Amino acid sequence: MQNTESNNSEKLIEYLSQFVTPNRLALFDDVIRYRTRYLTVVLEDIYQSQNASAVVRTCDCLGIQDIHIIENKNSYTINPDVALGSTKWVNLNRFNDTGNNTLKAINVLRNKGYRIVATSSHTKDNELHNFDLTKGKVALLFGTEQDGLSETALGNIDESLKINMYGFTESFNISVSAAIILHHLSEQLRKSDLDWRLTKKENVEIKLQWLKNTVKHSELLEKDFFRKYL
Repeated sequence: MQNTESNNSEKLIEYLSQFVTPNRLALFDDVIRYRTRYLTVVLEDIYQSQNASAVVRTCDCLGIQDIHIIENKNSYTINPDVALGSTKWVNLNRFNDTGNNTLKAINVLRNKGYRIVATSSHTKDNELHNFDLTKGKVALLFGTEQDGLSETALGNIDESLKINMYGFTESFNISVSAAIILHHLSEQLRKSDLDWRLTKKENVEIKLQWLKNTVKHSELLEKDFFRKYL
């Protein structure tokens, strides 16, 4: 069954590819080589759309494919002037349907093999430059600038890390913090021997989604494809 679905997806990719330029297809192939799910980002109750959008943009720029959005008190909104279309290229996974979305998100990620790592300026644990990526996949939790991470989040983490600071101000803007941490860790990851790249199945799944987000009337073309060829 899975092989059939994979073959159908690959055929659909071939079909939709005729509706985009060769340069765009080449760009897809180039960008997807650097995509990873070894690192992922979790945003808890981020309410400022500029910050929320800047983190999405950073994730796309640094090849982080998945962002997990926890909405307990605050709705997550995107500012298109900041995001600059980056939402088309990453996966936004929302947790907003239970009384404790934080715990649900953490459990989902832990079941997928992620270490749950809090980011905080007050932690006594790992400094960023000493953080060990070899211990397994990492889900980085970011909280609001005003309140930080919730007690639920902090009570269910595996580790924490901090960025060293040397000024009077106690914390970075969340979007700056995310950019610093993700740039450092993604660079370390790509220099390592760890298996950080997407699987073949994930490559197919993501490339197909990119095509659907790019090609006009892709839903109609997809229906036409399945009607004619399968």
